[in-house]
Amino acid sequence: MPLRAKVASSVSRTAAALSRAAGRGDGSVIGGWIGLKIDPDLLAHLAAGRAIALISGTNGKTTTTRLTAAAVGVLGPVATNSFGANMPTGHTSALAKAGSTPYAVLEVDEHYLAQVLEATEPRVVALLNLSRDQLDRAKEVSMMAQLWRAALVRHPGIRVVANADDPMVVWAATPPQQRSDHLPPPSITWFSAGQRWHDDSWVCPECGSPIERSGEQWWCTGCPLRRPTPHWVVEDDGVVDPHGAWHKIVLQLPGRVNLGNAATALAVAAQFDVRPTDAVGRLSSVTSIAGRYAQVTRDGRNIRLLLAKNPASWLEAFDMAEHAPTLLSINARDPDGLDTSWLYDVDFSPLRGRQVLITGDRAYDLAVRLEVNDVPFQHVRSFGDAVGSVPPGRLEVIANYTAFQDIRAELDRVN
Repeated sequence: MPLRAKVASSVSRTAAALSRAAGRGDGSVIGGWIGLKIDPDLLAHLAAGRAIALISGTNGKTTTTRLTAAAVGVLGPVATNSFGANMPTGHTSALAKAGSTPYAVLEVDEHYLAQVLEATEPRVVALLNLSRDQLDRAKEVSMMAQLWRAALVRHPGIRVVANADDPMVVWAATPPQQRSDHLPPPSITWFSAGQRWHDDSWVCPECGSPIERSGEQWWCTGCPLRRPTPHWVVEDDGVVDPHGAWHKIVLQLPGRVNLGNAATALAVAAQFDVRPTDAVGRLSSVTSIAGRYAQVTRDGRNIRLLLAKNPASWLEAFDMAEHAPTLLSINARDPDGLDTSWLYDVDFSPLRGRQVLITGDRAYDLAVRLEVNDVPFQHVRSFGDAVGSVPPGRLEVIANYTAFQDIRAELDRVN
């Protein structure tokens, strides 16, 4: 690297280490921020010479990144932003901290994908899903799909691993028709993990016609856009690879959605020539990720933490949670989005029949929503009060971003 980049990288590592020592977090943002101030091209310098995979989407990025890093780890050391700092500052800090690894797997906020593609020139990018998320400060889903598509058009040589079940992702990953005459077809590997959330993909992004669904299939009623045949498919408790071989997946993470994340990880690792038979055993080493899915014993209660940031992820959290007392915590601070109207996109009826507690800055907004959904609840002022209000045994905790971090801090920042 140029001398300036070397100095910037060293300062980045030092700043991150000081932040951790001071108890101000893991340093994954401040280290990258300072490094990029010294050398604005630091991310590109740190990425040079590495085989890189980028993982992006509305939901599941952090978990899929950790699973993919474990799978690619078959080949050697892997740099990764494993705690969810998914903007260029976090990528810079992660690569600086890791040193000269041959591989990197980076989670990328969907809004920054084009910028990070430009800086890192990855071997492969995985596109997980697109759904509504913090619409008071983020882009509409169709706008996000357009940005992804435009970014991939500018990088036709990048391999793409994309979700065949999400029409918005399929459209974003497929180049415009007029390109096919003068450019080689893109390298796209499709995976299928199912899609429960359909409310952002009833209208074709290509022509505006309705999208119809039947079982696993979907198609546009006005143009050729339709579900492609997937190469990787979740089947029962395993994954079928492109050669038709079935691989049993054993995870320490709950829910069918994580089987889909595992299928994505195997598909991405295959782009590095990692055989599924070599990778599947490593997936079981992934437990909680920055507190997600962590289980902690406190005062005789086995507490499990589930992060849910938007309607699609709340539906998945309900699937993961056991039928046990459940605490819901909602804030509306800047990282969460200030508008809580998204609560009305979530069907809370799966919580009927269990003890439900609510807390957080916007607990009363949640209370109104639960009353509309006819779900009985009890309001508690704090996480500690919630623990004291349930009998010994399992307590499921589902919280949005800052509420999740508040509870995680009360549990001594469990990872």
